[in-house]
Order: sequence, then C-alpha cells, then structure tokens
Amino acid sequence: MHARFYHPEEIIVGKIIELSAENKHHAARVLRLKNGDPITLFNGLGGEFSAHIESLNKSSTTIIIDAYHDIDRESQLSIELAQAICVNEKMDWIIQKSVELGITRIQPVLTARCIVHLSDERSSRRLQHWKKTIISACEQCGRNHLPQILPLISLWDWLSQKKAMRSAHDLHFMLSTKATTGLKNTPKPPADANIALAIGPEGGFTPEEETATLHSDFIPLRLGKRILRTESAGLATVAAMQVLWGDY
Repeated sequence: MHARFYHPEEIIVGKIIELSAENKHHAARVLRLKNGDPITLFNGLGGEFSAHIESLNKSSTTIIIDAYHDIDRESQLSIELAQAICVNEKMDWIIQKSVELGITRIQPVLTARCIVHLSDERSSRRLQHWKKTIISACEQCGRNHLPQILPLISLWDWLSQKKAMRSAHDLHFMLSTKATTGLKNTPKPPADANIALAIGPEGGFTPEEETATLHSDFIPLRLGKRILRTESAGLATVAAMQVLWGDY
C-alpha cells in the first residue's frame, strides 16, 4: 500500500493540488518521498485517489491526481463506543485501535469514577487531538471514511440520547463484571441495527450508573472469566463482535 494522506478538500482527477504543511513534513521528513513517487489521497467521503508527487521542495509539495478508486473498507457493523475518559495515553490508544477495528462512532463520556476531569477549554483541545488521532489511524489502516468522534458528555446525557433515538433493531451493551451473558449467546443483529457499547473507567461504573444503564435497556455483557482494563475492554469486545457478526 502506498503512503496515504488525508486531504479534507475536493479531489479531482487530473488536477494538481498542494499538500498541507503537516502532510508535506510527513512526506518529506518522515517517509522520505521523492518526486514521482506514488501516493494515495482520501478526503473521508468514500473512495480514494491514486496520485504521484510532481514537486517536493522546502516551500511546497504538489501532487497530480491520477485516478479515483471506489474502494470501501468499512465494516458491515455500525458500532458506537461510549468510552469513559481516561488518561491521555490510554485514551489515544483506545481511539486509534478502535478505528483499526472498524468502529463507526466514538462517544467520550464522563462518569463518577473518571480520574480525568476536563474543563470546557481542555475538552475542546482534546477533541481536536482525538480527531487527529482518528485521521492518522485511517491513513494507516486504509479506511476511506472517518469515524465520528463526539464532544464529551456525561454518561447520564448519553443514556438519555440513546433512549430517545433507539430503534427496534438496535442493540445496546454494557460491559460488566457482574454479567453472566457472553456475545456468543447473543443472536446476530439485523443488518440495519445500530450497536452501542458502554465501557466504564478504571474503577468501573458505580452501582447507580450500572442501574441507570440497565434501566435504559442495555444488555449486561461479560467477556470470559477475567477482568479487563478499560483500555482493553472495549477493543476486545469490538474485535469479538467483528469475528462473530462482522468482517473478520
């Protein structure tokens, strides 16, 4: 696979475009690309474009768009991961790997036992950072659609949203150490189902949060006999869903 770059603008076959400063630096300094080298561009709207570098110098990097390819690498499952926020490195890991696993949407949530608390300003900065993490993961794994990441909200507000927007075919899960049901005991969801998965923080959901989630018609779920950390729980669950119902 050629080096891939996200270009959030219109891309037209035959046109010459200039890479952003960030992409130029990555192409020249990290990947050591040269004039004439093939690359791939995508704008997050589906499909990708083969191109080649026309000119790479200190001031700019221009490329020529050669062809469009209608390539779709999205999972057939629509999965929203509601992840209780955790320390930066763990949250970045969760976001990056969930993108690779085919997640559709990521909803950071604030819970009682979260050890990270963000002001509005810091929350906005983290959201922009997480969006860049998603772009980088898509460039690496070949996805041509950008998964959505939503602004941070409380678990209670998210549960209210899910309850209001839920359709008859949707499946909502909560990972819980108290659960006795596994994914293998759950029938395959319909093709049009939206799957939501709630993952607690390092200390887990409080009893009140678990009760509220269950009263919102979430199915308690457990993976095996071992307790998973917050940074592995959601990823393991999504991977298992892809094996049982998706494209693995």
